[in-house]
Amino acid sequence: MSVIALTFDDGPNTVITPQVLDLLEEYGIVASFFLIAQNITAESAEVVRRAKAMGCDIENHTVTHPFMDRMSMEEIRKEVDGCTEKIVEITGEAPKFFRPPFIAVSKAMYDQIDMTFICGAGCEDWVPTVTAEQRAECVLAGAEDGQIVLLHDMQWNQNTVEALKTIIPELKKRGYEFVTVTQLFERKNVIPKRGWLYSNALQTESDNRL
Repeated sequence: MSVIALTFDDGPNTVITPQVLDLLEEYGIVASFFLIAQNITAESAEVVRRAKAMGCDIENHTVTHPFMDRMSMEEIRKEVDGCTEKIVEITGEAPKFFRPPFIAVSKAMYDQIDMTFICGAGCEDWVPTVTAEQRAECVLAGAEDGQIVLLHDMQWNQNTVEALKTIIPELKKRGYEFVTVTQLFERKNVIPKRGWLYSNALQTESDNRL
């Protein structure tokens, strides 16, 4: 069976993230959430606990979402460690995967961050003018086995919620199974490599950015 991993950046919040979780629950599937630590409040932490209880992955997207390729090693560690600490505080489990803000990477980042770097196939869903229909069409046109789909559950992003109402049932109809990023690598028997930026668990070295 073909497998695919939905991932969501820039949460958590109490508006869009719960709506995403409602859809995951409705369809009986899981996803992975890459958190910005400064968005974690007492209220949004409860949303994270709900996602974790549903079997979703909770992963690292830094504290403040900076351009990390311009930062010192100490600054890099502070951004990553601060987010990891918040995740551990809420879930009791450290993240295994890291999505660099703006997908900006550097050798210093690979040297300092002991997690697998994740990119993903996006659909410009952080752009307000991209409609729900356009987002869904983009994801469905590019879907493939082993893929990581890059979406956003930021507070105003209702169009992505609407797009999911098309994306999820259509991919299920095509025979895809929805898994977390952790499960994706396990199902494909792939051990993630240091210094790679993954958009598909099955990618080759020629697909890698660094």
